[in-house]
Amino acid sequence: MAPPHFLLVTFPGQGHINPSLQLAKRLLRVGARVTFATAIRAHHRMAESKSPPEGLSFTSFSDGYDDGVKEGQDIDEYMDKLKRRGSETLSDLILSNQENGQQFSRVFYTILLPWVADVARSHGIPSTLVWIQPAAVLDFYYYYFHGYGDLIRSTGDNPSVPIQLPGLPSLMTCDIPSFCNAKNEYNFSLPLLQRHFEILLEEANPRVLANTFDALEPDAIRAIDKFKVIGIGPLIPSAFLDRQDPADTSFGGDLFKSSSGYMEWLDTKPKGSVIYLSFGSISVLSKPQKEEMARAVLETGRPFLWVIRESGKEEGDEDRLSLKEELDKLGMIVPWCSQVEVLSHPSVGCFESLVCGVPVVAFPQWSDQQTNAKLVADMWRTGVKVTPNEQGLVESGEMRRCLELVVGDGEEGEEMRRNAQKFRELAREAVEEGGSSDKNLRAFVDEVREASE
Repeated sequence: MAPPHFLLVTFPGQGHINPSLQLAKRLLRVGARVTFATAIRAHHRMAESKSPPEGLSFTSFSDGYDDGVKEGQDIDEYMDKLKRRGSETLSDLILSNQENGQQFSRVFYTILLPWVADVARSHGIPSTLVWIQPAAVLDFYYYYFHGYGDLIRSTGDNPSVPIQLPGLPSLMTCDIPSFCNAKNEYNFSLPLLQRHFEILLEEANPRVLANTFDALEPDAIRAIDKFKVIGIGPLIPSAFLDRQDPADTSFGGDLFKSSSGYMEWLDTKPKGSVIYLSFGSISVLSKPQKEEMARAVLETGRPFLWVIRESGKEEGDEDRLSLKEELDKLGMIVPWCSQVEVLSHPSVGCFESLVCGVPVVAFPQWSDQQTNAKLVADMWRTGVKVTPNEQGLVESGEMRRCLELVVGDGEEGEEMRRNAQKFRELAREAVEEGGSSDKNLRAFVDEVREASE
């Protein structure tokens, strides 16, 4: 019997591509073939240092910006063109495969790409949403669009009133995803998220593959009875969970090119001593906030690795950190790094990575990070969340307090480190053969295989 052939379509962002690649590898492990598709420009950025494993192939579709997106690009215009051009070119890809006798058994797609399900349906192919965020965030968005939107929006006028939603912890306004804040510039995503649920509820047996695992979010996974949430995570390389050197780093870690010597630098530092600071591939800290953070890390006196993205324009005096010389003596500033490699390094003592066993100082910026910070600080107790002042600035004293709490020798820091190690072990068990996530994914693929016979 021929193995099922899946098309996995992902949004062209590193935070979407990396977990999707891990899902592709897991699908190979359970006997499937996978064609991985992302936008042409992201496909070009991916490292080409190794041939893909047998059964995995790569292709691309156009988002209308094949040569790259310019700084300051209007996000609504981009998303509109992504849908329009992506639908056309993805449809052509599916037709081309059909003509060559390569029928896809199912199409998987990540957040912000509901139109992929429409394309798949137009070709008579079933589709499945891959939710790359915690199940609690999925639940929150569902409630936002189904009966609780007015309640959630009304708390903006009274942020001290808690939001009570079934199956979720009590949330304050500061804990909800930023997309649900009317003042947020990225609330363009709300119609896309709403469309995800519309598609799910149109299906006879709606299911979502989520980047979580049963022991991490037992209540959130079961909170919604309208569709089934299947935990198949964490979607990071299993080698990193075991703190081993993966033999397949080209297909085990971040698939983007890097040329910094940060790993060699980390090798020179004592275990658990390094503070790692990173804010994702999109969030940009203000100059005053970076200055406050610089003062905080200098005052801790600990070595640090700080990722500050290049803006794409020549750095001027107004962008340069005033304490740059002092910072260079204590730590290392890089424009990019392989996050899973850094977090799995034994010298790293503090950052947002529950499944690598590293305690967290949560500094939420946007999207699901506010809710993640709530889970980290109050539910899993693997870290602490910073508190900004009335102007929204996290002052150096607050940052230093949180850093010292997490990496210090006090009882709270010890508890966070114990909890982080506990969840790392649970995550490792979940993805091992016979673990909950492994069994969940195998059962799902077996269903697809039987349905396609």
